[in-house]
Amino acid sequence: MSEEAANLAVSAPATGDASKENADKDDEKTRRPAKSRLRRRLLWGVALSTPLLIGGLWVAVHSIPWMGPLVANGLRATIGKDNVTRLEEFVYSIEDQVNQTLKANDKPKAYWEVPPKGAPKQEAAPLPPVEELTDEGEPAKPTLEPFHLSDPGPAHKAWGAKGDGIWVPLHDPRRPEEAARMFKTLLHPDDSRSWAELFVVAVDLRTVSVMPVMGYQEPRSDKEEAKDYKRHAKIPEEHHLALLAAFNGGFMAEHGGYGVFFDGILFIDPKDDACTLAHYQDGTFEIATWSRIKDKQAQMSWFRQAPNCMYEDGKMHPQLKAHRARKWGATLDGNTVIRRSAVGLSEDQKVLYVGISNHTTAKAMGSGMHHAGAHTVAQMDVNWSYPKFVTFKEEEKVLYPVKLADGFEFSNRLYLREREMRDFFYLVRKEELPTEANKGKAVSPKEQKSEEAPQPTVDTVGP
Repeated sequence: MSEEAANLAVSAPATGDASKENADKDDEKTRRPAKSRLRRRLLWGVALSTPLLIGGLWVAVHSIPWMGPLVANGLRATIGKDNVTRLEEFVYSIEDQVNQTLKANDKPKAYWEVPPKGAPKQEAAPLPPVEELTDEGEPAKPTLEPFHLSDPGPAHKAWGAKGDGIWVPLHDPRRPEEAARMFKTLLHPDDSRSWAELFVVAVDLRTVSVMPVMGYQEPRSDKEEAKDYKRHAKIPEEHHLALLAAFNGGFMAEHGGYGVFFDGILFIDPKDDACTLAHYQDGTFEIATWSRIKDKQAQMSWFRQAPNCMYEDGKMHPQLKAHRARKWGATLDGNTVIRRSAVGLSEDQKVLYVGISNHTTAKAMGSGMHHAGAHTVAQMDVNWSYPKFVTFKEEEKVLYPVKLADGFEFSNRLYLREREMRDFFYLVRKEELPTEANKGKAVSPKEQKSEEAPQPTVDTVGP
């Protein structure tokens, strides 16, 4: 073979390799745009779907009763309590900004009809007397006048819906002939937000007993004496006939660690600066800072603590005045515009005020409760899912909860036929309770079930 032929033979494969390499480069150039297009499509898909997912989750949290707690508790376990707090504050601030844009010209909304001005007070049968003892130790049957309150009027003179600050009787539909033991009113306590609403129920403590119930999980306790306590976590059936209403309890143990004492067991140690709803063995109530009443602990049948008193002795807490309101969400800033709940007592301690709100700051909540008539006020809980107040109706011999106003959703088994995760209170006719129950003793259901807590339900109020 000549030298020239040999060179051609050697160079031939090199030419083939070069062609293949060029082809590979061309294929790579073709694939790169395809990969880029796929990547851009994925990014656009994520960008478009994320707001939809967040929006869908927001709607679900605000419409499905169990979704809010499920999401919040899941996030706390994943990213931590403090990060969830920051996330909640951010989300609620965005919601408030949106509302201030979209609802800036909205007028305050009314939720129920009120008697026309000057209408005579509704006549009803006298309240059943509550048995008391005379000085000689004999039973006495005092005559009680029907429960009436003075209308506080709107929270702001030039700002309110029709009927704001007018007390409306809240009758038991099972006993319509009975004089009302509870009254309700609506207030709009924030003069910069027409959509901020406060629903207040006034309860006659002369004839109504307040019964606390421990949830099957909250308040959590690491105390030895609390470990074996049977948490029935629902209203006992033997109280259903005397039942009037029920409302939410306080913060979870991890949110402030506020004291809880019930049924002879100290679940959580009290804090000196915490506002305390206390029930005494003589049947009286008090709301006060713990350091002021702790010397009377031996006389208490139960107590439930909350953040600092919003109002005490008729005066607003200095931090609420100064807008340093962090504590009234336990974790959330007090200036966060959010759903809240609170309890208060009249100056003579004969009227309990229970309030649930929409879109209120801590200051608006406290001032609204005080305007309604509460001399001392304790905030109990916050967030969309927890604050609630329900009455009860009977249909086909089955009892169902009834919401105080539209927008408060819950299971139709609430407090009655499913065990509650968190503590709550219920209201009953005092004269129909055993003496021990009126002293704050727990009453066990006739049939105590030991099964695990029921799965969440998406049912809303109604049969």
